[in-house]
Amino acid sequence: MERLELKIPPIVQVLFFAGFMWVLAGLLPILSITFAASSLAAIVFASAGLIFILLGVLAFRSAGTTVDPRVPDQSTCLVTSGVYRISRNPMYAGFLLMLVGWAVFLSNIASILLLPLFVMYMNPFQITPEEQCMREKFGGEYREYESAVLRWI
Repeated sequence: MERLELKIPPIVQVLFFAGFMWVLAGLLPILSITFAASSLAAIVFASAGLIFILLGVLAFRSAGTTVDPRVPDQSTCLVTSGVYRISRNPMYAGFLLMLVGWAVFLSNIASILLLPLFVMYMNPFQITPEEQCMREKFGGEYREYESAVLRWI
């Protein structure tokens, strides 16, 4: 399992899940659903996700620390302000919201059921290793932050 930890860029993981959701929707049209305002809902979720991602990136950039999650040991400071007061992982929460928007747009139950798998993948392969590195690097300050702010939202 450790061979995959922090190796695949999160955007690649998101694109993989989005593609898999699209393939499933195409293969299983019987699981398609329709509801009013699905396009609007999809845009709202995806936009909220994009905003979370951008706010997270801007917070890291303004703090002068790395945005690349594959090298958490290169973090120069612990960012706990802005959107990081709401979520320890706003960029990942943003990716999830974008995938929710995509699932709503596809309007297929199979695609929607993949959303928990994204979280189940990201937790051990991306977030847990990052958090371990932050605990080692920032000690009690990170543990305090970790106990005060939720991992996702």
